[in-house]
Amino acid sequence: MEEKCISNSRRCYKQWFGFMVLIMSFCVSYVDAVWPMPQMISSSMARYTLNPREFLFQYSSGSSAQSGCSVLDSAFKRYFPLIFTDYTRPRQHDEWFRFPFTVVVHVERAECEDYPDADSSESYKLSVRSGQAALRAETVWGALRGLESFSQLVYQDDFGEYFVNETEIEDFPRFQFRGILLDTSRHYLPLHAILKTLDAMSYNKFNVFHWHIVDDPSFPYQSSTFPDLSRKGAFHPSTHVYTQIDVKRVIAHARLRGIRVLAEFDSPGHTQSWGKGQPGLLTPCYKGTVPSGTFGPVNPANFSSYQFMTRLFKEVTSVFPDSYIHLGGDEVDFTCWKSNPDVRGFMLKMGFGTDYTKLESYYMENMVNITKGLNKTAIVWQDVFDYHEKLCCSSLSVVEVWKGGCYLCEVRRVTKAGLRVVLASPWYLDQPGPTHDWARYYTIWPLAFKGTEQQKKLVIGGEVCMWGEYVDATNLSPRLWPRASAAAERLWSDERMTSSVIDAYPRLVDFRCRLLRRGIQAEPLFVGHCRHEYQGI
Repeated sequence: MEEKCISNSRRCYKQWFGFMVLIMSFCVSYVDAVWPMPQMISSSMARYTLNPREFLFQYSSGSSAQSGCSVLDSAFKRYFPLIFTDYTRPRQHDEWFRFPFTVVVHVERAECEDYPDADSSESYKLSVRSGQAALRAETVWGALRGLESFSQLVYQDDFGEYFVNETEIEDFPRFQFRGILLDTSRHYLPLHAILKTLDAMSYNKFNVFHWHIVDDPSFPYQSSTFPDLSRKGAFHPSTHVYTQIDVKRVIAHARLRGIRVLAEFDSPGHTQSWGKGQPGLLTPCYKGTVPSGTFGPVNPANFSSYQFMTRLFKEVTSVFPDSYIHLGGDEVDFTCWKSNPDVRGFMLKMGFGTDYTKLESYYMENMVNITKGLNKTAIVWQDVFDYHEKLCCSSLSVVEVWKGGCYLCEVRRVTKAGLRVVLASPWYLDQPGPTHDWARYYTIWPLAFKGTEQQKKLVIGGEVCMWGEYVDATNLSPRLWPRASAAAERLWSDERMTSSVIDAYPRLVDFRCRLLRRGIQAEPLFVGHCRHEYQGI
């Protein structure tokens, strides 16, 4: 039915409307409206009144994290207004209440000043009873996920009273890597748009911000080592750049929400903006025997290219604390390399003949080794694997599958080679489309390929890609949400519990309204309304 309803025909609309009427006939209960769906949730109709003036977050006496834990202290302050959306009176910290409702948090391992990483546990247990919610987690990152789930359990009646139902949750993510890619080169995204996206990611339990920070159109990253890269390569050298302070602010904002920041500096292709501030880096293209005045990808025949990359990535890896870094490696046009006599000479010297995929493999091998020397794990786009499956795999460890077609066939090939996979192919959301196509992003099964259990364990997750050709701050949020929320549930939840679009629809409608109340400009799924409409916050 989904494929039939992509057109704008009157018949198609009637089919979709009938489908939605059927779905809307199902009643969503407040207690089940947690998105993404926990691994296990049970609740009763017993409900408890919450009074914002008699509500406390506190650490358990045996918790490794205590007052002063930056991650959780910040989360307690952040979640109070998210839970009590309409409460505007300042909290009276010095007032004593005899029977406050208390959310007691117990953390096994205090990682309060650390950054989330690829192995961070996000599991938690939440028990809501009369007068208290007990939240237990191995790490502060799991506690953050539990606080988000608790915040979604709280609801209001028609008179504005707050309630929470008796609930038991045991939860953990299905996949460890759950990402959102933003492209800040094709259109510059102001800092507030990035921070707002990080907020929305935390509500959806995404945990990786893949920052595709530079590309052909512009180089907005302000490098301290090579300041001319942004001075000459950005759309504007002062208004359309990310300073070192900006980058630190993004990383700090993400950390407090349990989100890793994965930086991508894509090369050797997608580097036209680099060449403006770093002469000699790109390959001069030739027309016959003379230079044409244009430039191609990074010149892999020059030793100076690797010297430059080593210095740049030494800076980048010191700025971005995550253990992973994305090296790109996609869509390299060999035309310019083929035209350049120095590159052709280098090919002969290396014994590559006329196979330019070997030249790219040589370049990427060097890049992976550079980052490995900086104690970083490299991620590359699938092109690098595709060109030379045997040659590439001596140094690669994580491949991002992005091309269309039989993407699960590619996942099977990559995992058969013993490499980890991040799946992006089915979650490209940069093109506009009707919001009701969220279902096609929901009914994705990342492990539905023929392979061993060991192969399937190598699929570490997936990500939503928001490329920037037609996206800037004016349409970023509505194009992302709630369609990206469909991917969020697929990457977090047990697919056996969340395979039904009909069951998911009312929960997603409810969650979309919650996003609106939190200031996220998410598109509507269909005809209807929210009890609290979006006010343009």
